[in-house]
Amino acid sequence: MIVEMVRRSMLGLGFAAIFTFAILTVMMLQDVQVSIPIVWKNMLGSMVMGIYFGCASLIFDIEDWSPLKRTVVHFLISVITWLALAIYMGWVPFELSTILIGIGIFIVVYLLFWYGSYLYFKRIENEMNNSVKK
Repeated sequence: MIVEMVRRSMLGLGFAAIFTFAILTVMMLQDVQVSIPIVWKNMLGSMVMGIYFGCASLIFDIEDWSPLKRTVVHFLISVITWLALAIYMGWVPFELSTILIGIGIFIVVYLLFWYGSYLYFKRIENEMNNSVKK
């Protein structure tokens, strides 16, 4: 279990690095000047989120739970973790309207990822069923 958590954390850090690099590239192309402490703080937040989402995927390995329960638990823990970090990091100002907008955007992004995963696994299921029928 520990080895799997470390492996998934590293995967999450990889995604965080790619995301951070993309944002820094856009900032460089736009000639945006930002101080190193601000870049450092935001990169740290990105890394924390990468580690969290890498490890949180272990929730989907709990075979005793239904897929619905796994998804609901993952969603609730994810939105709470993201919101706490987003407010602490200053990504979302501590105002009701911006918090609600932030949660709304989070839900849309979560649903897009969920639906994409659903379609992927549905396709894999169909391919496996078709290979068994042959």
